[in-house]
Amino acid sequence: MFLRILDRLEEILIATLMALATFIIFLAVMHRYLVGIPLLYPILFPINLSWAQELCIYMFIWMAKFGAAYGVRTGIHVGVDVLINQLNPRWQKRVILFGLLGGALFTFIVGSMGAKFVYELMSTDQVSPDLELPSWLVYACIPLGSYLMCFRFLQVCWTYFWTGELPHHDATHVDGIEVSPKAPVALGEA
Repeated sequence: MFLRILDRLEEILIATLMALATFIIFLAVMHRYLVGIPLLYPILFPINLSWAQELCIYMFIWMAKFGAAYGVRTGIHVGVDVLINQLNPRWQKRVILFGLLGGALFTFIVGSMGAKFVYELMSTDQVSPDLELPSWLVYACIPLGSYLMCFRFLQVCWTYFWTGELPHHDATHVDGIEVSPKAPVALGEA
């Protein structure tokens, strides 16, 4: 139950950040060009959207940090497994587990260093340039996203250890659309 809620929150956060950032940038661009129209100038010129770019940068950074954890969970990260596939199954499993545990260790270290940085930043009065948000709030995505990614590496490692299954992303799958068994799978099969 907890994992389903966490999965859903992760997906909602990523989608919301992406949608809001896209919408804000669209508004900022429209504002920039519509201000040039003499009839709209007196209405739109007083509106200050200088903060939009900074906010969108922060939103995309947060989205990328949590998107990386989502990528580990769903198996959409690019992996080079040419050499691993040449190993016998026993060594293959060991190498994959080593890689997953190495990813977990790395993200745990990054998360811990990020948490220390954010903790120290909380005692300062630093704020972002345009939005004047506390800097620690902006940088909080480092420990949060890294610890979530560490958890996802451990989750995938646990599943792989017991089942031998790694998450994999099927780029041809679309939710809600059934594929006919007679449909061509690759080019040239039609």
